[in-house]
Amino acid sequence: MTGEFLAFFILSLLTIGGAVFMISFTRVVHMVISLGITFISIAGLFILLDAEFIGVAQVLVYSGAISILMLFGIMLTKHDASDEGTGRSWKNIFSLVFVAGLFGLMFWGIQKTTWTAPPEGAAQAVSVKQLGVEIFTKYVIPFELASVLLLVALVGAIIMAKKEGDSE
Repeated sequence: MTGEFLAFFILSLLTIGGAVFMISFTRVVHMVISLGITFISIAGLFILLDAEFIGVAQVLVYSGAISILMLFGIMLTKHDASDEGTGRSWKNIFSLVFVAGLFGLMFWGIQKTTWTAPPEGAAQAVSVKQLGVEIFTKYVIPFELASVLLLVALVGAIIMAKKEGDSE
């Protein structure tokens, strides 16, 4: 057992556990914290795959910005802070059986698939400088459109939260 395998195992458990807790919790703040743990552990998996830039971007964008944006959304909107269960135990059991069956089917499929190694020299090392040049020359319009879309979504969320607060 190598250290890389151990790190992969721990990060994988954190990723899956955070995702399961995110959909299982009833309080929104707990959901955001679970989602943040999932995002950070995914960044760790990217770093294990030698994709350091994507791992750092994952931490900055998702773990930082998206989680903070969700917390602002929680603070700006009215939500019920009670911690009530769903009361649907048979649906939870059915969901657990379905997910376990799907996991077993996917695990079996992955184990039975023959994987071929990529040819030598197929993977090219891309530096951060090359990536930045590509984004800001070739893909500048989609990059700016994405930033405008996020800004419009933020302004819309604030306006909707303000309208809910004015009606009280």
